[in-house]
Amino acid sequence: MTEFYGYERPDGKIGVRNHLLVIAPIDCSYEPAKKIAEQVEGAVAVTQTYGCGNDSMLVHNLAGTALNPNVAGVLIVGLGCETLTGEVLMEKIKPSGKPVYNITIQEEGGTLKTHEKGVRILQNMKQEIAELKREPFPLSKLTLAVECGGSDATSGLAANPAIGVAADKLIEEGGTVMFGETQEMSGTQHVLARRAVSKKVADSIFQIIEEQEMRQKAMGVDSRWMSKGNIDGGLTTIEEKSLGAVRKGGTKPIQGVLYNNWDRFDMPTKPGLYLMDGPGWDVPSVTHMVAAGAQIVCFTSGRGSTTGHAVAPVVKITGNPATFEMMSDNMDINAGTILDGSESLNSVGQRIYKMIVQTANGRQTKAEALGYNDFIVFKRSREAERMLGHC
Repeated sequence: MTEFYGYERPDGKIGVRNHLLVIAPIDCSYEPAKKIAEQVEGAVAVTQTYGCGNDSMLVHNLAGTALNPNVAGVLIVGLGCETLTGEVLMEKIKPSGKPVYNITIQEEGGTLKTHEKGVRILQNMKQEIAELKREPFPLSKLTLAVECGGSDATSGLAANPAIGVAADKLIEEGGTVMFGETQEMSGTQHVLARRAVSKKVADSIFQIIEEQEMRQKAMGVDSRWMSKGNIDGGLTTIEEKSLGAVRKGGTKPIQGVLYNNWDRFDMPTKPGLYLMDGPGWDVPSVTHMVAAGAQIVCFTSGRGSTTGHAVAPVVKITGNPATFEMMSDNMDINAGTILDGSESLNSVGQRIYKMIVQTANGRQTKAEALGYNDFIVFKRSREAERMLGHC
């Protein structure tokens, strides 16, 4: 497999889905935005919950989601008195060339008038994008995000290494892969730094992990902390968990560290493997990587997960055969065949790779089929970062 079928956008990026995105810049307008999206097939509404201030970290994630190639068109529904306005987001989105509209509830004269206007805008966009046809593109146009959550002892032994095989294969085809969850890299700094393409990248790897350990220490949290689920799942130390977690990034050289702060929001600039400096919990981490351009997500979970995403398909893999049997409605791939000896690591990795291409071609994941549109924006505390000397 050397190609997939996707939708070309005006900026030359290739989508694997054809979503219409309704953005409520603030949660005050989210309910009306959600009602508007519910009226048009293929539309999905998202928001953030950090207030109405114009914070650049929030703008990065909301605008980045709109710029994801899986989004064909955008409608922004604001209240009207916020400083994180539709105009702020429009300025970021318009250069992509994709259709984007902005309406505000106070200016339209209430929610009913806003609802009518918003539905008509979405209806027109839906009719236009319905004419778009999938075309063949090289796999080098794909960006994959890899994530793990609800890890157990099987994650680092089976599911994560198997995703690593698939990630390596995609990179060999010229594609791009990113993985994050900085707080779960404690104890792996030296391992990851050895794979950096330059000293600058290696230094950045050490920096982001050390800064995350400082944040946890400031909160009174031991940097070796693990969740109850991880411990119940048989993991004994954060180093054991981290060494297993980073295996989902495969074996290729790390091209760079992608930052998300008030001054910058990085996206991959060339093919290869990237490390994303972001949150350590599932949905915000996925949201962050999709905002950075990932069209597809592979998510491992030993304990089981239901996670999907608003605009990107999420392929879920477990290395635990019992979890796959119990949660077969939610988990897409059983990598536990590695542990029972019925399948090799490379074979499962190839199976995941095939699923990635099939998903790019339009096959729905189980989370998509169930309509799970998870979306949470992550933002750090500027005050805390300043006190820690990080900004």
